[in-house]
Amino acid sequence: MSDEGNRPDGATPQGDLFGAGALPPTSARIVRLGGEIAGAPPERPDYLHSVLCQVGLPRRRVEGTTFERTNGNASLLIEAGKLWNGRDWVPQPLPYGTRPRLALVHLSSEAVRTKSPTVEVGHSVREFLLRLGISTGGEEYANFGRQMRALAACRMSLGIGLETLEAKPIKRFAAWVDGSPHQRALRPGVIELTPEFYASLAESAVPLDARALGALKHSALALDVYSWLAHRLHRIRGRAGTKVSWANLRAQFGQEYRDPKDFKREMAKALRAVMAVYPDARVEQVAGGLVLMPSRSPVPKTVVQLGARRA
Repeated sequence: MSDEGNRPDGATPQGDLFGAGALPPTSARIVRLGGEIAGAPPERPDYLHSVLCQVGLPRRRVEGTTFERTNGNASLLIEAGKLWNGRDWVPQPLPYGTRPRLALVHLSSEAVRTKSPTVEVGHSVREFLLRLGISTGGEEYANFGRQMRALAACRMSLGIGLETLEAKPIKRFAAWVDGSPHQRALRPGVIELTPEFYASLAESAVPLDARALGALKHSALALDVYSWLAHRLHRIRGRAGTKVSWANLRAQFGQEYRDPKDFKREMAKALRAVMAVYPDARVEQVAGGLVLMPSRSPVPKTVVQLGARRA
């Protein structure tokens, strides 16, 4: 995971940050999948938009109807929307947490693989949840439905450099109208991505290891950190790496934390889990922050190219 011989001046061993304390209660799953990942590359990659790898959705419920997150020259603005229920336009909250993140990865991956913005999502919610590795119990079903409606209704703007892209992700939401997680609909549910989001995704999709996402599905912060490192580390040049201060990390990942100490503690937990399922990641703790070292992508180019040929 780390290369102590190339550690920058002032850096401390990874164990000081990533080894202190235990992995979360889901550690058995993380360790098992981490072993699989270390032993063999993925059969095929999943994908997520590069901007969403740098600035994630809200992790907790947000009061109000707008949310912004910025990292350098990449920024995300989300606005809550409304959905038609056959009688009225019903206001939806902002999407948050792990479920819309996993759903966006799934939808983006299928769109990239099939080279189509229209994604069939199964005959029932249960079928879709099983694809994502999520429990199909009643409470989970209800929560997932709320998050999917919020995701389908929201408006999304992506800031990339000096460019603003209006990229509402979902154009058409026609899925699971039966209202039951188990009852099969007559036709498979369909979600269609907007042309703007799909075109931008086709140019800026970041390959991810589905096994790592499955290991981290308990934590929105861990999913965000993994996606960020998957996008960032293999782009770093120079043996000295790139330093990121705790202040910058908190601005990028820690809007939900009032106390910097709380954020640093939770970020350390997320990093420990991420490093377990991204064994090629080289991240060092230094005074005042972290140093990101040049690292191999979690998905080898040969796997990405093979997946493209199969599609």
